[in-house]
Amino acid sequence: MDKLQAVFIDRDGTIGGTGHFIHPRDFTPYPFSKEALQLLKENGIKTFACTNQHRISKGEANIKDFFDEFMAFGFDDAFICPHGSSEGCECHKPSPGLLREAAKEHGVDLSKTAFIGDVGSTDMLAAHAVGAKKILVLTGWGPSSLTHYRHKWADIEPDYIAENLLDAVEWLLQ
Repeated sequence: MDKLQAVFIDRDGTIGGTGHFIHPRDFTPYPFSKEALQLLKENGIKTFACTNQHRISKGEANIKDFFDEFMAFGFDDAFICPHGSSEGCECHKPSPGLLREAAKEHGVDLSKTAFIGDVGSTDMLAAHAVGAKKILVLTGWGPSSLTHYRHKWADIEPDYIAENLLDAVEWLLQ
C-alpha cells in the first residue's frame, strides 16, 4: 500500500463508550483515544469520524452535537449518518456512502485508507466495499462481532484485529 492517506474511525465502542448510543454531552473517549488520534496527525494522516447515529432521526440528538464533539477530539472531519437502518439511504453503514463522500470532499483515494471499528457487519463491510484496510477493535461490540455476529460478515476477513484504537493505529503506522 502506498502511503496511508486517511483513517476512518467509528465512534461508539471504538473511540469510547459502550457500543450503545450515548449523547455527545455524556460521551467519554477511552483514555488511549486522544493519543491514537495524535499519532495519526503527527504522521500526516487525515482522520475522519464515520458513524451511524439513527437517534438523530428520532430527535434525541442533532448532527451538530456529534460534529462539534468530533472536532473537539481533533478529527479533520466527521461523516455522520442520521438515518435508521430501514430508511434505505446510501450513507448508513454497511453502505459505503459516507466513505465515498469523504473521498470526494477531501480528494482521498479510498484504496489508501483504513477503517477502524468494532462492528464487523457495518464497519468492516463498508471498508471492504471500497477496498480500505479493515481493522476490528476488541472494544465495544468487537468481541461479539467475532463470535455471535460473525455470520453477518463471514466472507470478510479483517486485515488486523486490534486490542483497541491505539493498538490499531500503531499497527497501521509500522
